[in-house]
This record gives sequence, structure tokens and C-alpha cells, in this order.
Amino acid sequence: MDIFIEPIGKLINEFSKLPGVGKKTAQRYAYKIIDMPEAEARAFADAILGVKRKVKYCKVCGNFTEEETCAICRVREKTTICVVKEPKDVAAIEKLHEFKGVYHVLHGVIDPLSGVGPNDIRIRELLARLQDGGVKEVIVATNPDVSGDATAMYIAKLIKPFDITVTRLAHGIPIGSEIEYTDEVTLARAFVERNQI
Repeated sequence: MDIFIEPIGKLINEFSKLPGVGKKTAQRYAYKIIDMPEAEARAFADAILGVKRKVKYCKVCGNFTEEETCAICRVREKTTICVVKEPKDVAAIEKLHEFKGVYHVLHGVIDPLSGVGPNDIRIRELLARLQDGGVKEVIVATNPDVSGDATAMYIAKLIKPFDITVTRLAHGIPIGSEIEYTDEVTLARAFVERNQI
């Protein structure tokens, strides 16, 4: 016999499909929905449907947008392109209010173990953007892991003939942390990528 009646069980099952949501959290979410006034539950459901209906990818950079081209591509200077793995990385960088260029979202990284090769992500589109000659620098901001590093090296190799500067985000010891607790790979990379002061 099931513990939950069918509508509750179905809602718990749907919530548990979200990343990082286990069965207990899914139950709490379901109970919260049950306790909501109907207007709030309808607004919640409308927000989910609205995002599915209205949000698409920018035809230039691949970021989220409601238009054909995102606001960043429409108004920013285009001499510097920051290459990221996915749209949520754009949001993280934008919170800094430091980067004034445009983005290119790969929608993945090269990962042979998962069957993802260079043709499965938006590398061709990046190269097409470089054809006009206006780009001076490409910043590769993929994650500092094996797949992110492999993708960065592959992109750098492809861009080399364009005579464009290719940079990678610096890696190292996080601010506020203690050296004795830093893992060996991060500490080694911090030594290799040290800067003059």
C-alpha cells in the first residue's frame, strides 16, 4: 500500500526529479503546495509554464533570452568574448559587475567518457563569431576540472590561427582560506599561476 494518495505521490515524484532534491525535501515541497492558497499555487504553476513557453536561447551567444538576441549581445562591446559552459555561468559572472564584453555559451564541455565531443557543443558557432575580425580576446571560463581544461585547450588551439588573445580564468587558493587546508592540486596550480606583485 502506498503511503501517499495519488496526487501527493505524483507531486513528490515530480519534485524529486529536480537536482539536489531528495524524497524528504520533495515531501516538504509537496506539503507546502498543499498548504498554499490556490492563487499562490496557480502563480507557481504559471511561472513554471511561463518559463517553458517564453525562455529561449539567444541566436548569437546561446544565453537565455525572451527575444531572438539577448540584451547583452545587443548593447555590449564585442571585442572580448567570455566562453562559459552554460547560461547559469553567465549569471554568476554578471553578479560581479566586472566584465563588460559579451558571452558565448557552449552548452556543455568536451567529455569523452560521457560521449560528448567537440561537435556536440557550440564550438563551431564560436569560430563563426571570430570570422569578422573584431574580436581581440577570448576568455575561456569553463570549470577548472578535467573536462573544462580539455575544452579550454581545444578552443585555444582552434583560435590560435585567428591571432586573437586567448586567456583562461586564474585558479588558486580562495580568498579567506588557509593554505594548510587547501588541496594539493589547487595549491600546485596556485604556485604555477602565481603573479608578480
